[in-house]
Amino acid sequence: MLLAKATGGVLYAIGFPAGTLQRDRGHDRHFCVMERALKHKFSVGETVYFTASNVARPAASGTYEVIRLLPTDGDDCQYRIKSSTEAFERVAKESQLAVS
Repeated sequence: MLLAKATGGVLYAIGFPAGTLQRDRGHDRHFCVMERALKHKFSVGETVYFTASNVARPAASGTYEVIRLLPTDGDDCQYRIKSSTEAFERVAKESQLAVS
């Protein structure tokens, strides 16, 4: 069973996983389940400490600058970061970053 409530032009639906699109059986209607918006902890220009998750590349860990905020990956915000010692940018999950 799908429970839906319209508030301020937004449809809130209960009964399906977040971010899914469900079809009402027997009717030609679709219900969009609103995904919980995550807030980024760090902002553009902030200096952060990146801890690489890959043990084979420990040299990647260090101080980086947040270049851009990226969409979330599941329950983890993502960032584009850049080190002054590297010529390229990296994508990092918020769980890999700490205040520098």
